[in-house]
Amino acid sequence: MGFRTDLAMEAAQSMGAQLPTGVSQRDKKSGKLQINTVEITGAEGAKAIGKPEGTYVTVSMPPLYSAVSLEEEEIDAIAQEIAAMLPAEGLVLIVGLGNNDITPDAVGPRAVHQVLATRHISGSLAESSGLGALRAAAALTPGVLGQTGIETSEIIRSVADDIRPAAIIVIDALAARSTARLGSTIQIANTGISPGSGVMNKRKELSQETLGVPVVSVGVPTVVDAATLVGDLIGGDEEDSDKCREMFEPQGRSMMITPREVDVLIGHASRVLALSVNRAMHPTLSMEDIGYLMS
Repeated sequence: MGFRTDLAMEAAQSMGAQLPTGVSQRDKKSGKLQINTVEITGAEGAKAIGKPEGTYVTVSMPPLYSAVSLEEEEIDAIAQEIAAMLPAEGLVLIVGLGNNDITPDAVGPRAVHQVLATRHISGSLAESSGLGALRAAAALTPGVLGQTGIETSEIIRSVADDIRPAAIIVIDALAARSTARLGSTIQIANTGISPGSGVMNKRKELSQETLGVPVVSVGVPTVVDAATLVGDLIGGDEEDSDKCREMFEPQGRSMMITPREVDVLIGHASRVLALSVNRAMHPTLSMEDIGYLMS
């Protein structure tokens, strides 16, 4: 089964210095941020990396459970990467995936609770309140199958069919290969997402193919698969990873590892993601105004 990761950058790094045909990457810096972009442009590259064709932006930053806070220009840099994957105008549906009752899985719902929902603010109401320049946004936290008995994809598709957004942003917790990535990485991709894939609870994918509109995923790694971690620590290959999995999953139950500071991590991560999405959606608002409206 090999090493598990939701991060395209980690998958590309595992290939070594020679990337497969159809895969390229580039790096840049913005303040404390290191921004890596992986482009997958062919079927051969997609198969080798194990990710769909598309663009994957990985933002590396100081850990979100530390006392270091991001500057306004760094939030702007993250927002610009999100905005670059959205259509220039039109309603955007922002969805927080995950279970709010399980802390490592709560970043999606908690981020979306801070997103500015503006679809209902229009016409004279928008003008009188000074919010006429805001882009229309709708927010949704569909919960998980075990809570609702309804597939997340079914809920999102039903809402999307009714309100007809120009694009969908999905925010979710991710699984990383390296513990160094936990709470210190944001991945932004234009390929959509398969909820739960990192923890082997894969649900139906959310993508342009399944929902009919562009889907941008934004996520923060909050867990590492235990067998992947052990295999990585011993410097093993795919075969070693499978042996580790046999040891750690004797009954077929996956074990996931998360930082002790996960409560702080989720709180800070949801705030950073909400600020970045709000900034991407409403670039005419100042960060001070966005913070005020989020409070």
